[in-house]
Amino acid sequence: MRAARWPTMVLMLLGLWAVPGRAVGQPPQLTARITSPLGRTGSFETVRIVVQIQGPAERLTPPPTVTFLIDGAAIGEDSDGPPYAVEWVDENPFERREIAVRVVDATGLDVGDSLVLEPFEVSEVTEISSVVLEAVVEDEHGRPVTTIDDVSFSVTEDGVEQALDLIRAEVQPATYVLLIDSSQSMARRMEFVKDAARRLVTVLKPDDRVVVVPFSRTLGSVTGPTADRDTIVEAIGAVKATGGTAILDAISEAATLLKDAAGRHVIVVLTDGYDEHSAQSEAQTLATLKQNGATSYVVGIGGVAGVSIRGERFLKQLARQSGGRAFFPYRESELPQVYEHIAADVRQRWVLGYTPSNQLRDGGWRDLTVTAGDKRVVRTRTGYFAPEPPPVRPLIEFTVSDANNRYLDISRDDLTVREDGVEQYVDSFQEAIAPVSMVLVLDQSGSMRRVADGVKEAAYRFVGSIRTEDSLAVALFADRPVLIQDLTKDKEEAIAAIDQYVASGGTALYDALALGMERLQRVRGRRALVVMTDGRDENDAGTAPGSVRPFPEIERLAFETDATIFAIGMGPNVDRRRLEALAEATGGLALFPTDIGALNGDYERIIENLRRRYILSYTSTNPARNGKWRQVTIDSSASGTVVRTRGGYWAPDDNTRKAR
Repeated sequence: MRAARWPTMVLMLLGLWAVPGRAVGQPPQLTARITSPLGRTGSFETVRIVVQIQGPAERLTPPPTVTFLIDGAAIGEDSDGPPYAVEWVDENPFERREIAVRVVDATGLDVGDSLVLEPFEVSEVTEISSVVLEAVVEDEHGRPVTTIDDVSFSVTEDGVEQALDLIRAEVQPATYVLLIDSSQSMARRMEFVKDAARRLVTVLKPDDRVVVVPFSRTLGSVTGPTADRDTIVEAIGAVKATGGTAILDAISEAATLLKDAAGRHVIVVLTDGYDEHSAQSEAQTLATLKQNGATSYVVGIGGVAGVSIRGERFLKQLARQSGGRAFFPYRESELPQVYEHIAADVRQRWVLGYTPSNQLRDGGWRDLTVTAGDKRVVRTRTGYFAPEPPPVRPLIEFTVSDANNRYLDISRDDLTVREDGVEQYVDSFQEAIAPVSMVLVLDQSGSMRRVADGVKEAAYRFVGSIRTEDSLAVALFADRPVLIQDLTKDKEEAIAAIDQYVASGGTALYDALALGMERLQRVRGRRALVVMTDGRDENDAGTAPGSVRPFPEIERLAFETDATIFAIGMGPNVDRRRLEALAEATGGLALFPTDIGALNGDYERIIENLRRRYILSYTSTNPARNGKWRQVTIDSSASGTVVRTRGGYWAPDDNTRKAR
């Protein structure tokens, strides 16, 4: 997912912000500015909306009334003085929302502000194009190393040396989650905690953002992300000690808040390390941090003596595995040095990039080892998770008819879909209206001479019946097949190809079917093959096969090609059994008119079948992308119905390792 844009903040940083409620050239009387949130964190959560109000004392006494609105609807008021804030549950971060505030003072002066929270856009990871690491390098005395001449980087992934594409020292802004332990066990130290949190603000750069999150057994109201220092300080000051402690749960939840935030992702945890109520295990919490790629810093309140032994061990492990550090200051005077170290650590880092030799998308953990030469200490994350394979989402096309071959109107609720015997939840169901690529394969062997005119006339009418958005190719066959006209939407070109129909020679039926299917394999979308023949596969003399390719190969092609086959067989010599097998295997129809006069009606049945088809889709319960055939059955709850489909699909095949 991509993070929502923050147009209001961008305008502020560029100096283009126009204060609402004030005409150009007039002195400011009262101004209102929404400072939190300036974007979305991507989770369903309680958000604290904060507005900063400025003006002369007479405008602020008594405090003005602030009304908060979401998409024009009021959600709350605040009139008891700063901080002016209200809580709101962002139930759907995938929808656009407009936040607005209206501020009215005692004299009736009315000003306001608004901003838009853009929806998140979901993107699918399709390959491991590159891995980017951020590292801190220190010499043997703990001093940062920032000169390229002083380092010699080496990166191994699961023990395999990687070729680095990128090495550079870089300064970047950061988004911090300030996770403040507000449990009852912190009550005696709460002022120290608040002062420790405020110290962070003093070392932030103008383009850094902060999300303030108090926690006890659960996360409290979230303030931010915001760059406004007053808003951050007010949020810290509003923290109250109460309830039990669930540190592991809080860290896991906090990590998700940074998933799509701008700049570097940093979690700063202020806690005494006593965890009483977490449902998450240490292993689960570390896995969540690894998954979200945030660097974690821990400030243990009260020094090592004020933190449990188990808590100290885990907090150090937490920081180390994410590339951060743990600090245990005994007194307030040590805090400035702690935060200066964190800020310097975060802003100036080495950026390393490489394209991994292991391109398998399996969602697995990859261990990383980074060195930078002798007597150099490198702090970076210990690995990363490879992208999860995209979900397997087949599209299944089918028809539903009654016992008399009359097509039925159905809904998703009428159907039960099973893949390899496992029932699936159908989340997409619609009529199949997408364009179709078709190949019309016409038998022009010598036995067709007496009905040639009727064959051509019926083919002309078929061409005239297809939709303008569909594409049609025409192939003729006798001793050998020839693609007379490639796929085209121009009906005149298709008719001109049929004009070349001349009956003569043998019946290379299988070669003609192979030609049509192989042409369809090169196009995407819905595909169909319509073949009309009056005989079996044989040479002109009727003494041997007419095709080079045997029928088992044609069966294999039909199985591999996601195309519906419609077969029309005329006359007493037609190979009825094999035409029926091809049509049934692909969800099509096999029709056997008794004379040339019935041919038009059979073409009409094919057209109707193509127009009365449905498509459903689901996320398969089997996520393996192994290239294997999956059998799909569709049953209708209505009695006497017949469902025709090709019977399944080939799973995508991603299980190949690609070398650089």
